[in-house]
Amino acid sequence: MATKSDIDYSYSTMDKIWRLSIGEMADFTGAKYDGDFSLSLEEAQKRKHQFISEHLNITGGSRVLDMGCGWGPFLNYLRSIGAKGLGLTLSQGQFEACKKNGLDVRIKDCRTLKTEDFGTFDAVASVGAFEHFCSIEEYKEGRQDEIYQQLFKTISDLLPKGGRCFIQTMVFGEGMIDLDKIDIKADKNSNEYLMALIVNEFPGSWLPYGQEHIIRSAQPYFKFVCGHSGKDDYIETIKVWRKRLKQFSWEKYAAYLSLAPRLIYDSKMRNRLENLKIAPIRVAFERGIWDHFRLVFEKV
Repeated sequence: MATKSDIDYSYSTMDKIWRLSIGEMADFTGAKYDGDFSLSLEEAQKRKHQFISEHLNITGGSRVLDMGCGWGPFLNYLRSIGAKGLGLTLSQGQFEACKKNGLDVRIKDCRTLKTEDFGTFDAVASVGAFEHFCSIEEYKEGRQDEIYQQLFKTISDLLPKGGRCFIQTMVFGEGMIDLDKIDIKADKNSNEYLMALIVNEFPGSWLPYGQEHIIRSAQPYFKFVCGHSGKDDYIETIKVWRKRLKQFSWEKYAAYLSLAPRLIYDSKMRNRLENLKIAPIRVAFERGIWDHFRLVFEKV
């Protein structure tokens, strides 16, 4: 799994820039346009939160665990409908932002969670965190299936029979290349270089291979209820994010400038500049290297 240091590198480094660009409780996961790209980003994100709540049977008073809560957008939605949300994150920046906004969030590795930590829940959601639960090293060791299966057992232990779990995650698509071909020195138009940029941006993280990989791992603890691809929605989400990241404000550009010293001595940070130029995740979706799914499970 991505360590706290990995997660801080991916998220806390850009914490202030993200919040200034897309909102104080920024939703750093794909929105749900359902093909209607006339919606604002905020409308599409709210549609996603409503979809999750409806499919998890969440009502006022429900106790909900948000595994990998980010800056708290889903927790904030739960608060608005009277549900009780608890969020977990490994990002120091996200934790501090959530606490400032009155959300109940803890720094905790989701994979080590036990019922004695925070009790049980009526529903569990993981919106984008599944991508970080297996590292490249664990994949090489052949432990990916074991990790996912144990995670679903952990979630199952937190839920009553019939309780539901929602997973939104990126997955590798049919066009995914072999791990050993990933190379930051490859041609800049190649998939090998594209994947190297993504691995650099999200150290400690490796994706599942298609939705079938996740559905298979959930057995025997859960039955699969429904699912669908959100790839086109995510491509649109990234387009909107990029526009907002480029919008000028003195405070935001001061935050950008604060990163300048790291560019001098940190080659990984310099490589992250390429992400601003070509949006590698969007291109990975467009080339079929990656896909994206929203999946609903019910405890058996």
